[in-house]
Amino acid sequence: MRRVIAPLRFVLLAAALLAPLTLGACQDKVRRADCPVGQVCLEYGNNTEPQTLDPQKSNLVDEASIIGDLMMGLTTDAPDGSPVPGMATRWETSPDGLVWTFHLRAAKWSDGRPVTADDFVFGLRRTVDPKTASVYAWLLYLIENGQAVNEGKAPLETLGVRALDPRTVQIRLVHPAPYLPEIAKHQSWFPAPRHVVEQYGDGWVQPGRYVSNGAFKLAAWRLGDRITAVRNPHFFDAANVCLDRINYYPSPDVVSAERRVARGELDLNTRFQSNRYRRLQKTMPGVPRTGLSLATGYLAFNTRDVKAFQDIRVRRALSMALDREFITQKLMGAGQQPAYSFVPPTTANYVSDLPRLRWADMSYPARQAEARRLLAEAGFTAKRPLKLTITTPNNTDTLLLMEAVQADWRAVGVQVSIAQNEAGVAFAAYRNRDFEVGSMSWYGDFNDPVTFLGLLKSDTGAQNYGDYRNPDYDALLGRADQEPDLERRARILAQAEQRMLDDEGIAPLFFVVNRNLVSRRVTGWQDNAPNFHRARYLCLTPGQR
Repeated sequence: MRRVIAPLRFVLLAAALLAPLTLGACQDKVRRADCPVGQVCLEYGNNTEPQTLDPQKSNLVDEASIIGDLMMGLTTDAPDGSPVPGMATRWETSPDGLVWTFHLRAAKWSDGRPVTADDFVFGLRRTVDPKTASVYAWLLYLIENGQAVNEGKAPLETLGVRALDPRTVQIRLVHPAPYLPEIAKHQSWFPAPRHVVEQYGDGWVQPGRYVSNGAFKLAAWRLGDRITAVRNPHFFDAANVCLDRINYYPSPDVVSAERRVARGELDLNTRFQSNRYRRLQKTMPGVPRTGLSLATGYLAFNTRDVKAFQDIRVRRALSMALDREFITQKLMGAGQQPAYSFVPPTTANYVSDLPRLRWADMSYPARQAEARRLLAEAGFTAKRPLKLTITTPNNTDTLLLMEAVQADWRAVGVQVSIAQNEAGVAFAAYRNRDFEVGSMSWYGDFNDPVTFLGLLKSDTGAQNYGDYRNPDYDALLGRADQEPDLERRARILAQAEQRMLDDEGIAPLFFVVNRNLVSRRVTGWQDNAPNFHRARYLCLTPGQR
Protein backbone atom coordinates (compact mmCIF):
# COMPACT_ATOMS: atom_id res chain seq x y z
CA MET A 1 0.00 0.00 0.00
CA ARG A 2 1.34 3.45 -0.89
CA ARG A 3 2.02 5.49 2.20
CA VAL A 4 0.17 8.82 2.43
CA ILE A 5 2.49 11.79 2.86
CA ALA A 6 1.73 13.73 6.02
CA PRO A 7 0.71 17.38 5.63
CA LEU A 8 4.10 18.57 6.88
CA ARG A 9 5.72 16.64 4.05
CA PHE A 10 3.53 18.51 1.59
CA VAL A 11 4.86 21.73 3.07
CA LEU A 12 8.45 20.57 2.61
CA LEU A 13 7.81 19.48 -0.96
CA ALA A 14 6.06 22.74 -1.76
CA ALA A 15 8.95 24.71 -0.31
CA ALA A 16 11.41 22.68 -2.35
CA LEU A 17 9.49 23.23 -5.56
CA LEU A 18 8.66 26.88 -5.02
CA ALA A 19 12.14 27.89 -3.90
CA PRO A 20 13.53 28.06 -7.46
CA LEU A 21 10.73 30.44 -8.43
CA THR A 22 11.80 32.94 -5.79
CA LEU A 23 15.52 32.35 -5.47
CA GLY A 24 17.44 34.19 -8.10
CA ALA A 25 14.41 36.20 -9.26
CA CYS A 26 16.13 39.34 -8.04
CA GLN A 27 19.67 38.23 -8.85
CA ASP A 28 21.85 40.77 -10.61
CA LYS A 29 22.81 39.78 -14.13
CA VAL A 30 26.47 38.85 -14.37
CA ARG A 31 28.02 38.73 -17.79
CA ARG A 32 30.73 36.32 -18.79
CA ALA A 33 34.23 37.42 -17.79
CA ASP A 34 36.29 38.86 -20.64
CA CYS A 35 38.78 36.44 -22.14
CA PRO A 36 41.89 37.69 -23.97
CA VAL A 37 41.72 37.29 -27.72
CA GLY A 38 43.06 33.94 -28.85
CA GLN A 39 42.84 32.35 -25.41
CA VAL A 40 40.52 29.66 -24.03
CA CYS A 41 38.99 30.58 -20.68
CA LEU A 42 36.87 28.31 -18.49
CA GLU A 43 34.32 29.80 -16.09
CA TYR A 44 33.97 27.26 -13.26
CA GLY A 45 31.28 27.32 -10.55
CA ASN A 46 32.81 25.61 -7.51
CA ASN A 47 30.12 25.66 -4.82
CA THR A 48 31.94 27.21 -1.81
CA GLU A 49 34.74 29.61 -0.98
CA PRO A 50 37.89 27.62 -0.14
CA GLN A 51 39.40 28.13 3.30
CA THR A 52 42.90 27.34 2.00
CA LEU A 53 44.78 26.16 -1.09
CA ASP A 54 47.52 24.57 1.01
CA PRO A 55 47.60 20.86 0.04
CA GLN A 56 48.78 19.80 3.48
CA LYS A 57 46.03 21.78 5.26
CA SER A 58 43.01 21.49 3.00
CA ASN A 59 39.89 19.62 4.05
CA LEU A 60 37.00 20.36 1.67
CA VAL A 61 36.14 18.84 -1.70
CA ASP A 62 35.84 22.31 -3.22
CA GLU A 63 39.40 23.06 -2.14
CA ALA A 64 40.67 19.79 -3.61
CA SER A 65 39.04 20.64 -6.96
CA ILE A 66 41.31 23.66 -7.30
CA ILE A 67 44.41 22.24 -5.62
CA GLY A 68 44.25 19.24 -7.97
CA ASP A 69 44.57 21.61 -10.93
CA LEU A 70 47.47 23.51 -9.35
CA MET A 71 49.43 20.62 -7.85
CA MET A 72 50.25 17.02 -8.71
CA GLY A 73 51.34 14.04 -6.63
CA LEU A 74 53.25 10.90 -7.47
CA THR A 75 50.11 9.71 -9.22
CA THR A 76 47.20 11.72 -10.57
CA ASP A 77 43.65 11.33 -11.85
CA ALA A 78 42.90 10.11 -15.34
CA PRO A 79 39.77 11.54 -17.00
CA ASP A 80 37.81 8.57 -15.61
CA GLY A 81 39.12 9.20 -12.07
CA SER A 82 41.48 6.23 -11.99
CA PRO A 83 45.12 6.60 -10.90
CA VAL A 84 47.77 7.17 -13.57
CA PRO A 85 51.41 8.29 -13.39
CA GLY A 86 51.79 11.88 -12.22
CA MET A 87 55.15 13.20 -11.09
CA ALA A 88 56.27 9.55 -10.99
CA THR A 89 56.58 7.81 -14.35
CA ARG A 90 56.88 4.34 -12.81
CA TRP A 91 57.27 2.53 -9.50
CA GLU A 92 58.05 -0.87 -8.09
CA THR A 93 57.13 -2.65 -4.89
CA SER A 94 59.10 -5.04 -2.71
CA PRO A 95 57.84 -8.67 -2.56
CA ASP A 96 56.31 -8.08 0.90
CA GLY A 97 54.48 -4.96 -0.35
CA LEU A 98 56.11 -2.73 2.30
CA VAL A 99 58.64 -0.75 0.25
CA TRP A 100 57.57 1.34 -2.72
CA THR A 101 60.10 3.10 -4.95
CA PHE A 102 58.84 5.91 -7.21
CA HIS A 103 60.88 7.26 -10.11
CA LEU A 104 60.17 10.92 -10.88
CA ARG A 105 59.98 12.52 -14.29
CA ALA A 106 62.01 15.63 -15.10
CA ALA A 107 59.59 18.34 -13.97
CA LYS A 108 59.63 21.94 -12.78
CA TRP A 109 57.77 24.11 -10.34
CA SER A 110 55.96 27.10 -11.81
CA ASP A 111 58.96 29.30 -10.92
CA GLY A 112 61.26 27.10 -12.99
CA ARG A 113 62.93 25.26 -10.11
CA PRO A 114 63.18 21.45 -10.46
CA VAL A 115 60.67 19.26 -8.64
CA THR A 116 62.80 16.87 -6.61
CA ALA A 117 62.38 13.83 -4.39
CA ASP A 118 63.22 16.10 -1.47
CA ASP A 119 60.07 18.14 -2.19
CA PHE A 120 58.02 14.96 -1.69
CA VAL A 121 59.86 14.10 1.52
CA PHE A 122 59.29 17.66 2.74
CA GLY A 123 55.60 17.61 1.78
CA LEU A 124 54.87 14.27 3.45
CA ARG A 125 56.71 15.31 6.60
CA ARG A 126 54.78 18.55 6.60
CA THR A 127 51.45 16.66 6.53
CA VAL A 128 52.28 14.56 9.60
CA ASP A 129 54.05 17.37 11.46
CA PRO A 130 51.84 18.13 14.51
CA LYS A 131 52.53 21.84 13.94
CA THR A 132 50.72 21.67 10.58
CA ALA A 133 47.56 20.31 12.25
CA SER A 134 46.55 18.55 9.04
CA VAL A 135 43.16 16.88 9.38
CA TYR A 136 44.37 14.34 6.82
CA ALA A 137 47.50 13.30 8.71
CA TRP A 138 45.82 9.95 9.41
CA LEU A 139 46.04 9.10 5.71
CA LEU A 140 49.81 8.88 6.21
CA TYR A 141 49.63 6.54 9.20
CA LEU A 142 50.29 3.66 6.82
CA ILE A 143 53.81 5.10 6.32
CA GLU A 144 56.37 3.82 8.80
CA ASN A 145 56.30 6.04 11.93
CA GLY A 146 53.56 8.24 10.43
CA GLN A 147 51.32 7.98 13.46
CA ALA A 148 54.16 8.31 15.98
CA VAL A 149 55.42 11.46 14.28
CA ASN A 150 51.95 12.99 14.10
CA GLU A 151 51.37 12.29 17.79
CA GLY A 152 54.68 13.94 18.72
CA LYS A 153 56.26 10.64 19.80
CA ALA A 154 58.96 10.53 17.12
CA PRO A 155 60.98 13.16 15.21
CA LEU A 156 60.02 14.13 11.66
CA GLU A 157 63.16 12.55 10.29
CA THR A 158 61.96 9.07 11.28
CA LEU A 159 59.02 9.15 8.85
CA GLY A 160 59.47 6.24 6.44
CA VAL A 161 60.11 8.29 3.32
CA ARG A 162 63.43 9.32 1.86
CA ALA A 163 65.01 10.67 -1.29
CA LEU A 164 67.38 8.05 -2.71
CA ASP A 165 68.52 10.64 -5.25
CA PRO A 166 66.95 13.84 -6.68
CA ARG A 167 64.48 11.82 -8.76
CA THR A 168 63.80 8.73 -6.66
CA VAL A 169 61.43 8.58 -3.67
CA GLN A 170 61.28 5.54 -1.41
CA ILE A 171 58.31 5.01 0.93
CA ARG A 172 58.26 2.32 3.62
CA LEU A 173 54.86 1.17 4.86
CA VAL A 174 53.71 -0.45 8.09
CA HIS A 175 51.47 -2.87 6.20
CA PRO A 176 50.80 -3.75 2.55
CA ALA A 177 48.60 -1.21 0.76
CA PRO A 178 47.85 -2.26 -2.82
CA TYR A 179 45.69 0.85 -3.12
CA LEU A 180 48.72 3.16 -2.65
CA PRO A 181 48.53 4.53 -6.25
CA GLU A 182 44.96 5.61 -5.39
CA ILE A 183 45.91 7.31 -2.14
CA ALA A 184 49.00 8.96 -3.63
CA LYS A 185 46.66 11.11 -5.77
CA HIS A 186 45.37 12.81 -2.61
CA GLN A 187 46.53 16.33 -1.80
CA SER A 188 47.90 15.27 1.60
CA TRP A 189 50.52 13.27 -0.34
CA PHE A 190 51.48 16.14 -2.64
CA PRO A 191 54.97 17.62 -2.67
CA ALA A 192 55.58 21.05 -1.17
CA PRO A 193 58.04 23.56 -2.67
CA ARG A 194 60.52 23.61 0.17
CA HIS A 195 62.36 26.66 -1.14
CA VAL A 196 59.15 28.73 -0.96
CA VAL A 197 57.56 27.29 2.19
CA GLU A 198 60.73 27.83 4.19
CA GLN A 199 60.90 31.42 2.96
CA TYR A 200 57.27 32.43 3.61
CA GLY A 201 55.96 29.85 6.08
CA ASP A 202 52.19 29.35 5.92
CA GLY A 203 51.98 32.54 3.84
CA TRP A 204 53.42 30.73 0.83
CA VAL A 205 49.92 30.06 -0.52
CA GLN A 206 49.19 33.71 -1.24
CA PRO A 207 48.98 34.83 -4.90
CA GLY A 208 52.41 36.00 -6.02
CA ARG A 209 54.07 33.44 -3.75
CA TYR A 210 52.21 30.22 -4.58
CA VAL A 211 54.43 27.85 -6.51
CA SER A 212 52.78 24.84 -8.16
CA ASN A 213 53.84 21.81 -10.17
CA GLY A 214 50.52 21.09 -11.89
CA ALA A 215 48.98 22.20 -15.15
CA PHE A 216 48.00 25.62 -13.76
CA LYS A 217 49.41 28.26 -11.45
CA LEU A 218 47.63 30.65 -9.12
CA ALA A 219 47.20 34.15 -10.55
CA ALA A 220 44.69 35.84 -8.21
CA TRP A 221 42.29 35.25 -5.32
CA ARG A 222 39.54 37.80 -4.76
CA LEU A 223 37.66 36.65 -1.68
CA GLY A 224 33.95 36.17 -2.32
CA ASP A 225 34.44 36.66 -6.06
CA ARG A 226 36.82 34.29 -7.81
CA ILE A 227 40.11 32.44 -7.82
CA THR A 228 42.02 32.71 -11.08
CA ALA A 229 44.52 30.16 -12.34
CA VAL A 230 46.46 30.36 -15.60
CA ARG A 231 48.29 27.73 -17.60
CA ASN A 232 51.66 26.79 -16.14
CA PRO A 233 54.26 26.97 -18.96
CA HIS A 234 56.66 24.82 -16.90
CA PHE A 235 54.18 21.93 -16.58
CA PHE A 236 55.67 18.82 -18.20
CA ASP A 237 52.60 18.32 -20.43
CA ALA A 238 51.80 22.00 -21.04
CA ALA A 239 51.67 21.48 -24.80
CA ASN A 240 48.57 19.31 -24.38
CA VAL A 241 46.72 21.64 -21.99
CA CYS A 242 43.97 23.46 -23.89
CA LEU A 243 42.82 26.00 -21.30
CA ASP A 244 44.71 29.24 -20.80
CA ARG A 245 42.75 30.46 -17.79
CA ILE A 246 40.24 29.20 -15.24
CA ASN A 247 38.07 31.38 -13.02
CA TYR A 248 36.70 29.41 -10.04
CA TYR A 249 33.63 31.07 -8.54
CA PRO A 250 32.04 30.26 -5.18
CA SER A 251 28.46 29.35 -6.11
CA PRO A 252 26.50 28.41 -2.97
CA ASP A 253 23.24 29.68 -4.54
CA VAL A 254 22.78 26.74 -6.88
CA VAL A 255 19.71 28.16 -8.63
CA SER A 256 21.57 31.34 -9.48
CA ALA A 257 24.49 29.22 -10.70
CA GLU A 258 22.11 27.14 -12.79
CA ARG A 259 20.87 30.28 -14.52
CA ARG A 260 24.43 31.47 -15.10
CA VAL A 261 25.21 28.17 -16.81
CA ALA A 262 22.04 28.51 -18.91
CA ARG A 263 23.09 32.02 -19.97
CA GLY A 264 26.64 30.92 -20.79
CA GLU A 265 28.24 32.91 -17.98
CA LEU A 266 29.49 29.70 -16.36
CA ASP A 267 30.70 26.71 -18.34
CA LEU A 268 30.09 24.29 -15.50
CA ASN A 269 28.91 24.15 -11.91
CA THR A 270 29.71 21.38 -9.48
CA ARG A 271 26.24 21.12 -7.99
CA PHE A 272 22.58 21.68 -8.77
CA GLN A 273 19.49 21.42 -6.63
CA SER A 274 18.40 17.77 -6.57
CA ASN A 275 14.68 18.34 -7.01
CA ARG A 276 15.38 20.44 -10.14
CA TYR A 277 16.83 17.46 -11.99
CA ARG A 278 13.77 16.48 -14.04
CA ARG A 279 13.12 20.08 -15.02
CA LEU A 280 16.76 20.60 -16.00
CA GLN A 281 16.66 17.54 -18.22
CA LYS A 282 13.94 19.29 -20.22
CA THR A 283 15.21 22.87 -20.17
CA MET A 284 18.95 22.13 -20.50
CA PRO A 285 19.17 18.72 -22.20
CA GLY A 286 22.59 17.13 -21.94
CA VAL A 287 23.83 19.67 -19.38
CA PRO A 288 22.87 18.04 -16.04
CA ARG A 289 25.24 15.12 -15.42
CA THR A 290 24.46 12.62 -12.66
CA GLY A 291 25.66 9.24 -11.45
CA LEU A 292 26.01 7.40 -8.17
CA SER A 293 29.00 8.84 -6.36
CA LEU A 294 31.76 7.46 -4.19
CA ALA A 295 30.14 9.31 -1.29
CA THR A 296 27.66 8.92 1.54
CA GLY A 297 25.55 11.57 3.29
CA TYR A 298 25.28 10.99 7.02
CA LEU A 299 24.72 12.55 10.43
CA ALA A 300 27.37 12.60 13.15
CA PHE A 301 26.48 12.70 16.85
CA ASN A 302 28.92 14.48 19.16
CA THR A 303 29.43 11.63 21.62
CA ARG A 304 32.33 13.37 23.31
CA ASP A 305 30.44 16.38 24.67
CA VAL A 306 26.71 15.50 24.49
CA LYS A 307 25.82 13.07 27.26
CA ALA A 308 22.59 11.91 25.60
CA PHE A 309 24.54 10.68 22.56
CA GLN A 310 26.68 8.44 24.74
CA ASP A 311 23.54 6.29 25.08
CA ILE A 312 23.19 3.90 22.14
CA ARG A 313 19.41 3.91 22.59
CA VAL A 314 19.28 7.61 21.75
CA ARG A 315 21.52 7.25 18.70
CA ARG A 316 19.51 4.28 17.47
CA ALA A 317 16.19 6.02 18.03
CA LEU A 318 17.29 9.08 16.06
CA SER A 319 18.60 6.96 13.18
CA MET A 320 15.48 4.76 13.10
CA ALA A 321 13.23 7.83 12.96
CA LEU A 322 14.74 9.04 9.67
CA ASP A 323 12.56 8.40 6.62
CA ARG A 324 15.32 7.78 4.10
CA GLU A 325 12.94 6.68 1.36
CA PHE A 326 10.99 9.94 1.52
CA ILE A 327 14.20 11.96 1.61
CA THR A 328 15.75 10.30 -1.45
CA GLN A 329 12.72 9.60 -3.61
CA LYS A 330 10.40 12.51 -2.86
CA LEU A 331 12.52 15.34 -1.52
CA MET A 332 15.76 14.95 -3.47
CA GLY A 333 14.80 12.97 -6.56
CA ALA A 334 18.05 12.99 -8.54
CA GLY A 335 18.82 9.30 -8.11
CA GLN A 336 20.08 9.29 -4.52
CA GLN A 337 19.65 5.94 -2.75
CA PRO A 338 18.63 5.34 0.89
CA ALA A 339 21.71 4.39 2.92
CA TYR A 340 21.56 1.77 5.65
CA SER A 341 25.33 1.32 5.56
CA PHE A 342 28.31 3.66 5.25
CA VAL A 343 30.45 2.30 2.40
CA PRO A 344 28.78 3.09 -0.97
CA PRO A 345 27.98 0.29 -3.44
CA THR A 346 30.32 1.93 -6.01
CA THR A 347 33.39 1.18 -3.86
CA ALA A 348 36.09 -1.14 -5.22
CA ASN A 349 37.67 -4.04 -3.30
CA TYR A 350 34.57 -4.68 -1.18
CA VAL A 351 31.81 -7.25 -0.67
CA SER A 352 28.78 -7.28 -2.95
CA ASP A 353 26.37 -7.89 -0.07
CA LEU A 354 26.81 -4.68 1.94
CA PRO A 355 26.53 -4.69 5.74
CA ARG A 356 23.29 -3.09 6.94
CA LEU A 357 21.73 -1.57 10.01
CA ARG A 358 20.00 -4.51 11.69
CA TRP A 359 16.61 -2.82 11.75
CA ALA A 360 16.70 -1.64 8.11
CA ASP A 361 13.90 -3.96 6.98
CA MET A 362 11.38 -2.75 9.57
CA SER A 363 8.48 -0.68 8.23
CA TYR A 364 8.78 3.03 8.84
CA PRO A 365 5.79 3.19 11.26
CA ALA A 366 7.32 0.31 13.24
CA ARG A 367 10.64 2.15 13.36
CA GLN A 368 8.93 5.31 14.61
CA ALA A 369 7.22 3.34 17.38
CA GLU A 370 10.49 1.71 18.40
CA ALA A 371 12.26 5.10 18.34
CA ARG A 372 9.68 6.52 20.78
CA ARG A 373 10.11 3.47 23.03
CA LEU A 374 13.91 3.75 23.03
CA LEU A 375 13.81 7.47 23.81
CA ALA A 376 11.40 6.87 26.70
CA GLU A 377 13.61 4.07 27.99
CA ALA A 378 16.54 6.47 27.89
CA GLY A 379 14.56 8.99 29.96
CA PHE A 380 13.25 11.31 27.26
CA THR A 381 9.48 11.74 27.33
CA ALA A 382 6.86 14.36 26.46
CA LYS A 383 7.48 15.99 29.84
CA ARG A 384 11.26 15.77 29.46
CA PRO A 385 11.94 15.83 25.72
CA LEU A 386 15.32 15.45 24.11
CA LYS A 387 16.45 18.86 22.83
CA LEU A 388 19.16 19.18 20.23
CA THR A 389 20.57 21.43 17.50
CA ILE A 390 21.65 20.38 14.03
CA THR A 391 24.63 22.38 12.73
CA THR A 392 24.57 22.40 8.95
CA PRO A 393 26.13 24.07 5.89
CA ASN A 394 23.71 26.54 4.34
CA ASN A 395 23.46 25.17 0.81
CA THR A 396 19.92 24.68 -0.49
CA ASP A 397 19.90 20.88 -0.72
CA THR A 398 21.27 20.43 2.79
CA LEU A 399 18.83 22.88 4.33
CA LEU A 400 15.87 21.09 2.75
CA LEU A 401 17.30 17.78 3.92
CA MET A 402 17.73 19.02 7.48
CA GLU A 403 14.17 20.35 7.54
CA ALA A 404 13.01 16.81 6.69
CA VAL A 405 15.24 15.39 9.45
CA GLN A 406 13.85 17.97 11.85
CA ALA A 407 10.28 16.91 10.95
CA ASP A 408 11.12 13.22 11.39
CA TRP A 409 12.61 13.78 14.83
CA ARG A 410 9.80 16.06 15.97
CA ALA A 411 7.38 13.28 15.02
CA VAL A 412 8.95 11.09 17.74
CA GLY A 413 8.97 13.84 20.35
CA VAL A 414 12.40 15.41 19.90
CA GLN A 415 12.72 19.20 19.97
CA VAL A 416 15.07 20.20 17.15
CA SER A 417 16.55 23.48 15.98
CA ILE A 418 18.77 24.08 12.95
CA ALA A 419 21.89 26.28 12.98
CA GLN A 420 22.88 27.35 9.46
CA ASN A 421 26.50 28.24 8.66
CA GLU A 422 28.64 28.86 5.63
CA ALA A 423 30.24 25.50 4.74
CA GLY A 424 33.73 26.40 5.95
CA VAL A 425 32.36 27.64 9.27
CA ALA A 426 30.23 24.51 9.72
CA PHE A 427 33.15 22.16 9.13
CA ALA A 428 35.37 24.17 11.45
CA ALA A 429 32.69 23.64 14.11
CA TYR A 430 32.69 19.90 13.37
CA ARG A 431 36.47 19.69 13.67
CA ASN A 432 36.40 21.63 16.94
CA ARG A 433 33.44 19.57 18.26
CA ASP A 434 31.44 22.77 18.59
CA PHE A 435 28.21 21.02 17.55
CA GLU A 436 25.63 18.51 18.74
CA VAL A 437 24.46 16.92 15.47
CA GLY A 438 26.38 17.54 12.26
CA SER A 439 25.29 17.01 8.65
CA MET A 440 27.98 16.03 6.20
CA SER A 441 28.80 13.94 3.15
CA TRP A 442 32.00 11.93 2.99
CA TYR A 443 33.50 11.74 -0.49
CA GLY A 444 36.02 8.93 -0.83
CA ASP A 445 39.58 10.20 -1.07
CA PHE A 446 40.46 7.03 -2.95
CA ASN A 447 38.47 4.07 -4.26
CA ASP A 448 38.70 1.55 -1.44
CA PRO A 449 36.52 0.83 1.65
CA VAL A 450 39.31 2.05 3.94
CA THR A 451 38.69 5.66 2.88
CA PHE A 452 35.28 5.35 4.59
CA LEU A 453 35.93 2.91 7.41
CA GLY A 454 39.27 4.49 8.36
CA LEU A 455 37.41 7.72 9.03
CA LEU A 456 35.88 6.17 12.17
CA LYS A 457 39.01 4.70 13.74
CA SER A 458 39.56 5.98 17.25
CA ASP A 459 42.94 7.50 16.29
CA THR A 460 41.75 9.29 13.14
CA GLY A 461 41.37 12.62 14.88
CA ALA A 462 39.45 15.68 13.73
CA GLN A 463 37.52 14.08 10.86
CA ASN A 464 36.03 11.39 13.12
CA TYR A 465 33.54 14.11 13.94
CA GLY A 466 31.38 12.11 16.34
CA ASP A 467 34.40 10.56 18.10
CA TYR A 468 33.21 7.01 17.50
CA ARG A 469 35.47 4.60 19.41
CA ASN A 470 35.44 0.82 19.60
CA PRO A 471 38.64 -1.23 20.16
CA ASP A 472 37.11 -4.22 18.36
CA TYR A 473 36.42 -2.07 15.31
CA ASP A 474 40.00 -0.78 15.35
CA ALA A 475 41.32 -4.33 15.69
CA LEU A 476 39.31 -5.54 12.69
CA LEU A 477 40.66 -2.72 10.54
CA GLY A 478 44.14 -3.65 11.75
CA ARG A 479 43.56 -7.28 10.71
CA ALA A 480 42.36 -6.14 7.29
CA ASP A 481 45.54 -4.09 6.86
CA GLN A 482 47.64 -7.23 7.28
CA GLU A 483 45.53 -9.41 4.95
CA PRO A 484 47.05 -9.64 1.43
CA ASP A 485 44.11 -11.56 -0.07
CA LEU A 486 41.60 -8.97 -1.30
CA GLU A 487 38.53 -11.17 -0.84
CA ARG A 488 39.41 -12.11 2.74
CA ARG A 489 40.33 -8.49 3.41
CA ALA A 490 36.93 -7.37 2.10
CA ARG A 491 35.13 -9.77 4.44
CA ILE A 492 37.09 -8.50 7.45
CA LEU A 493 36.30 -4.90 6.51
CA ALA A 494 32.61 -5.85 6.21
CA GLN A 495 32.75 -7.28 9.74
CA ALA A 496 34.19 -3.98 10.93
CA GLU A 497 31.48 -1.96 9.22
CA GLN A 498 28.78 -4.19 10.70
CA ARG A 499 30.28 -3.64 14.16
CA MET A 500 30.16 0.12 13.69
CA LEU A 501 26.59 0.00 12.38
CA ASP A 502 25.54 -2.13 15.36
CA ASP A 503 27.02 0.62 17.57
CA GLU A 504 25.07 3.29 15.65
CA GLY A 505 28.41 5.05 15.21
CA ILE A 506 26.86 7.39 12.64
CA ALA A 507 23.42 7.74 11.06
CA PRO A 508 23.88 7.06 7.32
CA LEU A 509 21.26 8.89 5.27
CA PHE A 510 21.77 8.42 1.54
CA PHE A 511 24.28 7.45 -1.11
CA VAL A 512 25.22 10.63 -2.90
CA VAL A 513 24.68 11.33 -6.58
CA ASN A 514 27.19 13.51 -8.42
CA ARG A 515 25.28 16.50 -9.73
CA ASN A 516 27.23 18.57 -12.22
CA LEU A 517 26.04 21.07 -14.80
CA VAL A 518 28.41 20.87 -17.77
CA SER A 519 27.87 23.05 -20.82
CA ARG A 520 27.79 21.25 -24.13
CA ARG A 521 30.72 23.47 -25.10
CA VAL A 522 32.95 21.66 -22.60
CA THR A 523 34.90 18.74 -24.05
CA GLY A 524 37.00 16.14 -22.25
CA TRP A 525 34.64 15.74 -19.31
CA GLN A 526 34.06 12.12 -18.24
CA ASP A 527 31.50 11.26 -15.59
CA ASN A 528 33.01 9.06 -12.88
CA ALA A 529 31.99 7.93 -9.39
CA PRO A 530 34.82 9.71 -7.50
CA ASN A 531 33.82 12.91 -9.36
CA PHE A 532 37.42 13.92 -10.08
CA HIS A 533 37.70 16.13 -13.16
CA ARG A 534 41.11 17.68 -13.72
CA ALA A 535 40.99 20.77 -15.91
CA ARG A 536 44.10 19.76 -17.84
CA TYR A 537 41.84 17.39 -19.83
CA LEU A 538 39.09 19.95 -20.55
CA CYS A 539 38.59 22.32 -23.45
CA LEU A 540 35.86 24.52 -24.90
CA THR A 541 34.40 24.58 -28.39
CA PRO A 542 32.37 27.43 -29.84
CA GLY A 543 28.70 26.93 -30.51
CA GLN A 544 25.52 26.11 -28.64
CA ARG A 545 25.62 26.32 -24.85
